[in-house]
Amino acid sequence: MTSESQELKDAGLKITLPRVKILQILESSPAHHLSAEDVYKQLLKNEEEIGIGTVYRVLTQFEDAGLVKRHHFEGGHSVFEIAKTDHHDHMVCVKCGRVEEFADEGIERRQQEIADSFGFQLTDHNLNMYGLCPRCR
Repeated sequence: MTSESQELKDAGLKITLPRVKILQILESSPAHHLSAEDVYKQLLKNEEEIGIGTVYRVLTQFEDAGLVKRHHFEGGHSVFEIAKTDHHDHMVCVKCGRVEEFADEGIERRQQEIADSFGFQLTDHNLNMYGLCPRCR
């Protein structure tokens, strides 16, 4: 059994060829944030006959199962990344769409302090910063 098949099984999803192929693309892509269209284009490049509708359905199933996280960055379309156990935040280029991940303990501490000062118990949070990457500046 492949590692992708095991991950699907562990998530409670039936092992199907489209699910395995889509998970392989998400896990092997050098880009950590892929849109459904990006996944579909890679499937076409790999000569896989999986429709765009199936890609959207599988990504939603993966999100529901906790295998991927969906982000809605500026620009209006969703991107997906493999769900990781380590928390990280994002910097997004408003010109080319490049996404950089980063982790900063100082920011995490400050967010917790702010939540505490308002009496909030954080269950989740995300920080997305927008600007121009070095290439687009």
